[in-house]
Amino acid sequence: MDLAYLRAHPEHLPTFLTHQRIRETPVSGGDICAASRLTLDDGHSVFAKTWPESAGRPVPEGFFAAEAAGLRWLRGAGAVGVPEVVVALPGLLALDWVEPGEPTPEAAERFGRELAALHRAGAPAFGAEWPGFIGALAQDNTPDPGPWSDWFARRRLMPYLRLSVDDRALGQPEIRLVEELVDRIGELGGDEPPARTHGDLWPGNLLWGADDRGWLIDPAAHGGHRETDLAQLTLFGGASHLDRILAAYDETWPLADGWRERVPLHQLHLLLVHTALFGSAYRDAVGAAARAALRGAGRATVDR
Repeated sequence: MDLAYLRAHPEHLPTFLTHQRIRETPVSGGDICAASRLTLDDGHSVFAKTWPESAGRPVPEGFFAAEAAGLRWLRGAGAVGVPEVVVALPGLLALDWVEPGEPTPEAAERFGRELAALHRAGAPAFGAEWPGFIGALAQDNTPDPGPWSDWFARRRLMPYLRLSVDDRALGQPEIRLVEELVDRIGELGGDEPPARTHGDLWPGNLLWGADDRGWLIDPAAHGGHRETDLAQLTLFGGASHLDRILAAYDETWPLADGWRERVPLHQLHLLLVHTALFGSAYRDAVGAAARAALRGAGRATVDR
């Protein structure tokens, strides 16, 4: 099987894998999927993701289709590195291989400029035309005209707060903080038209390539707020050369006043996803982000 054959007959890939007709090398695939590098007969490599048997349940309907749709949509902007989708099947996703490299200041600055161009490509509405996932959780992508603050509270904060409460991952103090923030979200300002966003841009979903470029992987792509992608890049230790990324971004498309005070608000979505998925280990982070965001809301009130 070479790349041309695979493109023409993507449905044959699972059979070739089952019968070990393709050289397969396991690689890191994140917290959810099993992943491998497949070396084809022409020497070309692709990155393949499958739903692991260890999950104990079947792959959620539309899981890989959602990722493929998001990757194609992001790639369609022609702005930033996004791997090409080679195969998208209900139980498998294969992408063109990106050779990993090391982050450099120059690559970080290029990525900042390219991310700004991606966001500027825009979206017709908040949400997307396909059902969404973030991690293994469903995400409501119902297209919505906004405003952003109302949409973000209803579609990106409250659903994962409810899941976290149901799983007893949060205590009453954290629940009250998030609920108060939802009630006051309009006080933080920053409403903008929908940007074309990655949607799950923590540093692990930014792949530094050997071509000295940053590549976007594992998206939960949708029309959202550009500040959300940037805020997520600062989580869990922050992306390499983060200051260079942000400076190049702001130079390309200046950010609105008060964006730094809104960082905790934008981070809260992904933190609530983590409490919903992984439990109380992220409880303190949710509380800290909600408190910081409310302090920003207080400043916004005073400023007016």
